[in-house]
Amino acid sequence: MESPIEVVRRFCAAWSDNVGAVELAAFFTDDAVYHNIPFAPVAGRAAIADTIASFIRPGPPGIERIEFRVINIAADGPVVMTERVDVFTLPGKSFELPVMGTFEVDDGKIKAWRDYFDTNQFTSRMG
Repeated sequence: MESPIEVVRRFCAAWSDNVGAVELAAFFTDDAVYHNIPFAPVAGRAAIADTIASFIRPGPPGIERIEFRVINIAADGPVVMTERVDVFTLPGKSFELPVMGTFEVDDGKIKAWRDYFDTNQFTSRMG
């Protein structure tokens, strides 16, 4: 079985490979929690897939692609922390957003994912 850090590396690579929301949600346990701090958390694999699909959509003003560039990654048992630069591609432009992410992995699946970033920086760059 993959180590927790290997699961998270593969998950981050899947974003960069531009796979769909259902494929990304397959990395999660059925009862996983995804929390973009400070927004409300989302619970359950189906809800996580819906959330991912809601912000990756072609055409204005949607995000067409997100690439995760992992700068640093570290694990302590089942907990994996990432320092990333997420690159957002929109119609006609792209921008980078520094992000810190924490993942909790259980039996080869992500059971919790929390991302920390500056929401003002994100919204101002979205335009």
